[in-house]
Amino acid sequence: MVQTYQSPVRVYKHSFELVMAAYQKRFPTCKMIPVFLGSDITHEFKSEDGAEHIVERRCKLNVDAPYLLKKIAGVDHVIFIQKNHLNRRTRTLDIVAHNESFSSRLTIQEHCHYSVHPENPNWTCFEQDASLDIKHFFGFESTVEKIAMKQYTSSVKKGKEVIEYYINELISEGVTYIPPWSAPAGVENAEKEEDPSQDSGLRSRSDSIGSQHSQHSLVLGATAASIQRKSLTPPEVVLSPEGGPVIKTDVDKIDDDYIARFLGHLTMVEESQLVQLRRWLQKTHKGKIPKDAHILRFLRAREFNVEKAREMLVHSLAWRKLHNIDKILEGYKLPEVLERYYPGGWHYCDKDGRPLYIIKLGQMDVKGLMRSVGEEAILRHVLSVNEEGLRRAEEATQKRGYPVSACTCIVDLEGLSMRHLWRPGIRALLRIIETVQANYPETMGRLLIVRAPRVFPVLWTLVSPFIDENTRNKFMIYGGKDYLGTGGLVEFMDKQYIPDFLGGDCYCDVPEGGLVPKSLYQEDLVDRSPEEQTLSTDSLYQTAAVAKDFPHEVLIEVPEKGSVVTWDFDILKGDVTFTVFLCRKAAPQQPLHQHYVGGTSGTMGCVQYIDKTMVVGRDISIVEPPNICRDGDSVQGSHVTSQPGRYILQWKYFDTTKPSFDFPLSSHKSKVMYHTELLPSAAFRGSMTSLQSCQSGFSSLSAGTASNQSIAGSSCPSRIFNVFQSSNSKGIEVSKISDGSTKMIENPRN
Repeated sequence: MVQTYQSPVRVYKHSFELVMAAYQKRFPTCKMIPVFLGSDITHEFKSEDGAEHIVERRCKLNVDAPYLLKKIAGVDHVIFIQKNHLNRRTRTLDIVAHNESFSSRLTIQEHCHYSVHPENPNWTCFEQDASLDIKHFFGFESTVEKIAMKQYTSSVKKGKEVIEYYINELISEGVTYIPPWSAPAGVENAEKEEDPSQDSGLRSRSDSIGSQHSQHSLVLGATAASIQRKSLTPPEVVLSPEGGPVIKTDVDKIDDDYIARFLGHLTMVEESQLVQLRRWLQKTHKGKIPKDAHILRFLRAREFNVEKAREMLVHSLAWRKLHNIDKILEGYKLPEVLERYYPGGWHYCDKDGRPLYIIKLGQMDVKGLMRSVGEEAILRHVLSVNEEGLRRAEEATQKRGYPVSACTCIVDLEGLSMRHLWRPGIRALLRIIETVQANYPETMGRLLIVRAPRVFPVLWTLVSPFIDENTRNKFMIYGGKDYLGTGGLVEFMDKQYIPDFLGGDCYCDVPEGGLVPKSLYQEDLVDRSPEEQTLSTDSLYQTAAVAKDFPHEVLIEVPEKGSVVTWDFDILKGDVTFTVFLCRKAAPQQPLHQHYVGGTSGTMGCVQYIDKTMVVGRDISIVEPPNICRDGDSVQGSHVTSQPGRYILQWKYFDTTKPSFDFPLSSHKSKVMYHTELLPSAAFRGSMTSLQSCQSGFSSLSAGTASNQSIAGSSCPSRIFNVFQSSNSKGIEVSKISDGSTKMIENPRN
């Protein structure tokens, strides 16, 4: 198994030239890196103008391994081959390394990259990727892997400290500025002429720094990367509590200072997994990725297993989109019955700055609330509370100067009795627990249960098996008046904020609850079946099943040339191919076929307009070629129509399994959630802003992420921005206008 590592961006708030000078001071020996024993230059190249310097070395490293392992391997040190490429013109340094020792038994690759910060030419970025693949190593594979990660972690952690140390040493010697490289007199700088925007920002010093560069973090003795370089896009810049900028760069390149300030302490492995998951989301969700804190919650919920966290997260994002969860806080109106009789509300914060929510569960008339507003209304209210908790946690992070990622909840069970064990009420509670755990993981910092009566163990026995073990570990249960003493509420809350009804001095305006008058009961809500208790939604999205041999199709009437067909869909299950057709002959007004999953009209089905007798090229034309979309993908795009007519969007089941004579273990079905929209030609006018009428696809969870901020401050959904980047807009080219806006030009080649 290949172990990979992808670092966040580490920013030195010094010029590239000064960082390179500090890097040079590390050699020939560095007291801070004692494992480096020396190196021999095997190849060296310098360009005539001095802009490029390439050095290849054979480096000797000491490895902190057990004596027995060294004895079995027959070595006291390992050899690495390292190639440094310093480009003073572009102000970059690339370091690529791989192991020579034991290369048949394990493969270690590493890539380090120094570059100028895309936002500030006086700052320097450093990135690092690594991979370790152990094939066999005398039966000590696990030991070697642990040694490799230990040494690599140590070297990466120390790497930035070493550079900062020598930068400070240079400054103490009076060296605060080193001029960038410039072409010698009479030497034409072709690259500079081609791109005048580079100007003086793309030059670096002309000394022989490259010859001194070596073993940047070869100290690992184990890792490095199959790296494909990507240029940094402009990052989001936020202010720290001290007023200084904290840089948050491109989606897969977040700054380590940003992590410490807004996400908290993460190990190297956890940083790498966060970067990997963000990179995957950027590829599949096209700029609509959630905020980093939200992604991190799902990683923690799945113990930083990237694949499991990805699966959980993409289903949650689709659930949010389907039920329009992002609109709850702005459009939700609390029913009057819940406002008067739901005994829960927000109350200051705990000692860690977490928002505090209090619910008097013992005073809640579960049966009365369900018969007055229904299970669905209660669930929607709970979801609004969770959304408010996310918002408050984010505000607390901004205000306090350290990450606040979760909330604290006090559950008062005073008054709990057997009436609370009403079966429909328990069923509703379990549904709420299931929904919250699937979509709001790791948002519970701690849960304090106070005044638990004797009947509580019965309720706990019914409910606890459905609560995630990590969440259960955050429960603190106090019987009687135990919450008043040492180790009680004062352990988690400042005394001045303890509510008056729990023996404190702080007034708490959480509703008292109580019995709901029967006059408020609604007959149509009484004794509803579980199938009827679905979360209603005003979402724009629809869902459809795509079965083998039964694709799902949407017909769009386009009245005039130049209209824009847009789509936004998520693959909830399985794989599909997505194609857009233009009917060359009159298409039917009504679907030719309509199939229902399970054979009943009440279940989700698929609709077909294209008959099997229709021939491509004669009856229909393909205007957007088939695109394979995988489970979990979120796809957005558009097509600028070349003529009026009837366009058909088709999702077709895509079978990735190999043919087999055995009976399949799973049914040939996929599930799609989609929204389409037609923008008229008159409203379009060839401008990006005209596409803002599209309403789908942009989540409030995405606001503030680097990928969205990188679109030059545009307020339009980043989904729409992809109209101009994907293959879906073949007839359109995008160009920058001098004022920074964007216009579209029809491509004459089309």
